[in-house]
Amino acid sequence: MKKGKKLYEGKAKIIYATPDKNLVIQYFKDDATAFNNLKKSNIEGKGVINNRISEHILSNLSQVGIKNHLVKRLNMREQLVKLVDIIPIEFIVRNIATGSLTKRLGIEDGTVLERPLIEYCLKDDKLGDPIISKEHIITFNWLSKAQLDLVDGNLKRLNDFLLGMFRGVGIKLVDFKVEFGFTNESNKSEIILADEISPDTCRLWDSITEKKLDKDRFRKDLGDLIPAYTEVAKRLGILHEQSNVTAVNVTKLSSVKKKK
Repeated sequence: MKKGKKLYEGKAKIIYATPDKNLVIQYFKDDATAFNNLKKSNIEGKGVINNRISEHILSNLSQVGIKNHLVKRLNMREQLVKLVDIIPIEFIVRNIATGSLTKRLGIEDGTVLERPLIEYCLKDDKLGDPIISKEHIITFNWLSKAQLDLVDGNLKRLNDFLLGMFRGVGIKLVDFKVEFGFTNESNKSEIILADEISPDTCRLWDSITEKKLDKDRFRKDLGDLIPAYTEVAKRLGILHEQSNVTAVNVTKLSSVKKKK
């Protein structure tokens, strides 16, 4: 698929046009950001691993009927995806209290929630991605009630699936955030899951040690982000190299695996 002009560049990805108006190429960058882009760094190999993990998860979601934008992975950093109009909301699902939830409500870090908690944030860095309610979403016509109910249903199914997937490889799914968008097919536009699902967008803890295997390693200056992301990929059966693999080796191995 021929890559056209750059349509959009975000914190972690770049979107390029293709000859097909309904398809775009999503490029995974090595940039790491936190705290609404106040903390930034470039971590070689991060984009490669996130590309592989997100492809693996979205492919599995398609098989269980959760529609998403992935068409196929093109190479070690790029995916062919459906063009969607992103809904300006981050949808967050929490299974264990940590991060901003503990700070806002004074809940002890690590508290297991009785039921999954869904939160909504307006996607606006200048405003600090404020938390909003269902009433905000409906009042300002970001989604209708029926559309929001559809998304909530998908979030619950998605959470159940991810909980099982990660539990099976010894990882706790603490929380995650996702985005949805409207497809651009004029005859049958629908809401589908978009963006990515990776250690950048999920909090993942080892089931026994509770070692963080996600972007909190960058947020909290814990170091070893690439080894942590690689560990997630290895447990999911995506990568098979030794745990001390460097970002360069991850890149090389991804390239080799793509050729097979």
